Amino acid sequence: MIPPEIRRSVLLQNAIKLALAGTLLTFASFSATAAAPSSDTETPPPPDILLGPLFNDVQNAKLFPDQKTFADAIPNSDPLMILADYRMQRNQSGFDLRHFVDVNFTLPKAGEKYVPPAGQSLREHIDGLWPVLTRSTKNVEKWDSLLPLPESYVVPGGRFREIYYWDSYFTMLGLAESGHWDKVADMVANFGYEIDAWGHIPNGNRTYYLSRSQPPFFAFMVELLAQHEGDEALKEYLPQLQKEYAYWMEGVETLQPGQQNQRVVKLEDGSVLNRYWDDRDTPRPESWVEDITTAKSNPNRPATEIYRDLRSAAASGWDFSSRWMDNPQQLSTIRTTTIVPVDLNALLYKLEKTLARASAVAGDQAKASHYDALANARQKSH
Repeated sequence: MIPPEIRRSVLLQNAIKLALAGTLLTFASFSATAAAPSSDTETPPPPDILLGPLFNDVQNAKLFPDQKTFADAIPNSDPLMILADYRMQRNQSGFDLRHFVDVNFTLPKAGEKYVPPAGQSLREHIDGLWPVLTRSTKNVEKWDSLLPLPESYVVPGGRFREIYYWDSYFTMLGLAESGHWDKVADMVANFGYEIDAWGHIPNGNRTYYLSRSQPPFFAFMVELLAQHEGDEALKEYLPQLQKEYAYWMEGVETLQPGQQNQRVVKLEDGSVLNRYWDDRDTPRPESWVEDITTAKSNPNRPATEIYRDLRSAAASGWDFSSRWMDNPQQLSTIRTTTIVPVDLNALLYKLEKTLARASAVAGDQAKASHYDALANARQKSH
């Protein structure tokens, strides 16, 4: 009898070309549509790209009550080998998809339930939660969808096992109130690291969040840190503030009135404003079946258009508000990318004013005047 490990190796040789062909084609498609990092950091593919048909089949089979579970699962070996195994086995009699997943993946652990001590005051309860919600991911498993960060950070908790962008500003206000300025500094450092690595702060530190950002609160975070450390914090993070601004304004130089590019829009009168945008137009890995179901409910619209607008609403943090929909009762009428939100542009006005202030602190009055002019122009837009 041929030992299982040898049989597996021989069979893989027969299937690997097929797995490679499909996977490499998918990787090529992803690299053309995903946001490229601004440094030498290689953009890691999200799980729907990494696992191709296996990811689609697992999510469509609804093996887990929460679609985020498999998006956060960690392959136990090279995903290419797992995919090749899957292509060979899936049509065999008695194939058990759930068993295949259990053997080949490490599923995320359920969070431990925190029971606070009795009789705590509200402040004591909050102070007790900080260590419970603090995570450190300097090193992550290979092929994990979680993106490593250099410093510790605070997560929302529950199914949200990663840091989120705009949520974190309000977390940082709480940390500051609790006197944890070291954690505030760590979180600002993490977001600065992400800007340097990816060219922007992703929705969260997961590979499947890299194609979008969230409301740009980094300027508020740096200003919060400056309240404790002084204006040197503004000077220190000026390069990252500039990079985030460049991300939101990418392509503005070539726009004609009435045109738009990704996150930036030039109105007919020449005013420049911004909108929410996701670089991909596929179902979100963490909400795969839900997005497919939403798209199917409106066959009169291209599915890719609906997917993009769903993703862009997630980028707004308002997922899903009726403000983005033609019909508040029908999610498939979502039109996020056709709207220029006043609150987003207020945040970018704040970013421009912060850039002006930070440039002045750095001694660059010309740049300070430049950003002030941009902020004033945005304020006058209508």
